[in-house]
Amino acid sequence: MADRTAKTALFDEFARAAKALASGRRIELLDVLANGERTVEALAGEVALSVANTSQHLQVLRQARLVTGRRQGTSVYYRLTGPEVFELWRTLRTLAASRLAEVERLAAAYLGARDQLEPVTRQELTRRLQDDDSLVVLDVRPAAEHAAGHLPGAVSIPIEELRRRLAELPRDREIVAYCRGPFCAFAHEAVAVLREEGFSARRLEDGLPEWQAAGLAVTRT
Repeated sequence: MADRTAKTALFDEFARAAKALASGRRIELLDVLANGERTVEALAGEVALSVANTSQHLQVLRQARLVTGRRQGTSVYYRLTGPEVFELWRTLRTLAASRLAEVERLAAAYLGARDQLEPVTRQELTRRLQDDDSLVVLDVRPAAEHAAGHLPGAVSIPIEELRRRLAELPRDREIVAYCRGPFCAFAHEAVAVLREEGFSARRLEDGLPEWQAAGLAVTRT
């Protein structure tokens, strides 16, 4: 008969990864890191925590082997340890959205009113890019995330710069904006700004991590 102690230890080790996810801030860190590696200081700004608290959360994730870090000069850059970490986060996200009614209410409160037009699916955008459609793909994530990986041909205008850089965008072509994923507000905000200014705009249904996970082409600077 198998050793019960060994089995208990095995399942406790499985729980170690789950315990590392038992914090909204740590899950938020994974969501950001799915878009490329970042320094502790940059991550702290993204999740509105002190650098010290962010470092503590990162150490929990690192001990569970969900993230890893590399030192460059005086900075430490963190990244996900592999694509399966993003899949773990996406599975958890999907499960929560399908089982917990509160998720939909909170998503609506965070993201605001839903688009009047249906989001562009990955399949539709892929087809239109292959057909050399005249649309403009707009990446409204931070510039560092665009450099780490972006949709082919995507124009980078971070959401906080969009209003003052509208002149860089053509008014006679449809714009498809994207950001970090379905629960990222950047693309929603970008579409609202663009339509307010008279542009034809829609958003991608999800973001760069989902595009990459589907095996679609990603360009890196």
